[in-house]
Amino acid sequence: MNTLVATAVLVVSLVGGIAQEKPATQEKPQSHDMASCPVHEQHKAAQDAHQQGVIERGDHVMGFPHDKATHHFLLYQEGGAIDVQANKLEDAATRDAIRSHFSHIVKMFEEGDFSAPMLIHSQNPPGTETMKQLREQIQYKLENTASGARIRITTKNAEALQAVHTFLRFQIKDHQTGDSMVVITAP
Repeated sequence: MNTLVATAVLVVSLVGGIAQEKPATQEKPQSHDMASCPVHEQHKAAQDAHQQGVIERGDHVMGFPHDKATHHFLLYQEGGAIDVQANKLEDAATRDAIRSHFSHIVKMFEEGDFSAPMLIHSQNPPGTETMKQLREQIQYKLENTASGARIRITTKNAEALQAVHTFLRFQIKDHQTGDSMVVITAP
């Protein structure tokens, strides 16, 4: 009987101890700062390597060095624009290379050929499959500027417009231009 009493006392003690514990408080979610990520450096190295690849492949495909020109990708209500300017107004070689490249790109895009962006980015940029399928619904116009060129992209087709915006947003991110992702009215 002593064993039975001892067991009962033990059970009552345990239950009583559990009941007296403080209620669990919700812990704050752990901070997700990049420095605490165990593979942060690997991710950063991969991003840096990708960015370096975009630059090197871009220089080769475009025919002018990225550090001598500035890229902008703009989203407009009816499409958008790809704008590249030589950094120095007197740099005629870079200006002419930009114009030559864009002249070629306009023809390729009109035919639904997006192999140049694919080569630069080492992947098929989002939006290009739809742009290829709806190429008859999209217009590309080359505009020369004082120090480079611009490709104006326009469409009245809602699906094509969404694809153009997706493509341009990808370009903004992958080229790290810092351009706005917001659609604006064309100037």
